[in-house]
Amino acid sequence: MRRQIIPAVLLTLVMAVLTGLAYPLVVMGISRVGFPNRSNGSFVTSKGKVVGSALIGQNFLDQHGNPDPRYFQPRPSASGPNGYDPTGATCPPTSTSCLASGASNLGPGDPRLVGFIPGFNAVDRNGNPSKTNPFATSDDPYCVATDKQGNPVTSPTPTQTYAKNSDGSYACDTNTVPERVLSYRQLNNLSSSTTIPVDAVTASNSGLDPDISVANTDLQAPRVASARHLSLSRVRQLIGAHTNDRQWGFLGEKTVNVLDLNLALNAMRS
Repeated sequence: MRRQIIPAVLLTLVMAVLTGLAYPLVVMGISRVGFPNRSNGSFVTSKGKVVGSALIGQNFLDQHGNPDPRYFQPRPSASGPNGYDPTGATCPPTSTSCLASGASNLGPGDPRLVGFIPGFNAVDRNGNPSKTNPFATSDDPYCVATDKQGNPVTSPTPTQTYAKNSDGSYACDTNTVPERVLSYRQLNNLSSSTTIPVDAVTASNSGLDPDISVANTDLQAPRVASARHLSLSRVRQLIGAHTNDRQWGFLGEKTVNVLDLNLALNAMRS
């Protein structure tokens, strides 16, 4: 028995040192020498202060918590109640739709993604299939009503209570694609016929993607130029100068890092 226990304990200690101490130190040392910026978090500084990371997106909001028209806006994020919270630490305790970093994994027919589609997934206030959406508004025929805590109600019941706006209409879940399309068009003064890039109304797999598509920046450019009193051509030149090529020249699409572009905007003079 003793001859078996002693080798087992020694082997455990050796493996603990190798895998729990030596290996992490070697990997960290190699990364610090070969990739110092990435291993330290890819921090971005401006005027001597850290303003973000090149690998993690962030919101650009005004003092009221609304998208700041002077800046290009990132894609939606499902991390935290307001997006780009990798830990989900700011999620309200009562929320069932607030996530930490990660994909929402909603199916293509889930009302929390595509809204209530009459004749497909719409239900009445008793939970029965419906050819009309009882929560529809004149602006949003796909409205998914929310409860008093702001959670989307995908299975209405007769006893369910709903949040309502000051005009008496149902408060719609703002995280569905139709709602995001409406908000995006309103923010950027776009017509109802304008095709919206998919990255402008869907969250990334991690909810932390720092990049957006070139098409997304092109649609935001007029709004940013107007808010900053810059010519549209200057803003578009800036977009071109900060457009990243496809990975390895052929993988994926060209992208624009939102933080990088917005910092370049701040450095411009009108």
